[in-house]
Amino acid sequence: MSVIRHKEQRVGIFIDTQNLYHSAKNLYRANVNFGQMVKDAVAERILTRAIAYLITTDSGEEKAFFDALEKLGIETKSKPLQIFGSGAKKADWDVGLAVDAIKLAPKLDAVIIASGDGDFVPLVEYLKTKGCQVEVIAFGKSTSGKLIESADGFLDLDDNPRKYLLRQQGRK
Repeated sequence: MSVIRHKEQRVGIFIDTQNLYHSAKNLYRANVNFGQMVKDAVAERILTRAIAYLITTDSGEEKAFFDALEKLGIETKSKPLQIFGSGAKKADWDVGLAVDAIKLAPKLDAVIIASGDGDFVPLVEYLKTKGCQVEVIAFGKSTSGKLIESADGFLDLDDNPRKYLLRQQGRK
């Protein structure tokens, strides 16, 4: 993988919040440090847009988290958690993230997908045909190998978990 980075590059970062949240919880029982993640992904280039895709619940307990992301300069897009009659739950923003990345691609030199979800492989391949450099940032232990292979670059959050994780309150 050869990633070309220069200060004039216009970068967009599209954050699959649920994917990263669950990876951090399952692997480390911790929360993601989204501010540090975005900073390192952008790597002193021009950040055009950073969008986090979020799920809301009836309790509204996630509002403080949404506010924290916005204070970091990360735009948030949310939709409610779907609960089906069977009790099954669905929280998925894959199509919304993909559509936004495609719509914004003409204004970007580099697209960064913050997710380990292999469903994004066709998006990566499409964006590359449109002249975008496509990078992925995620926890390597829970990232699709095909996604890593298809991207121009991969930043593995597992390489320095202390840097990219926040301690949960009450944990040491």
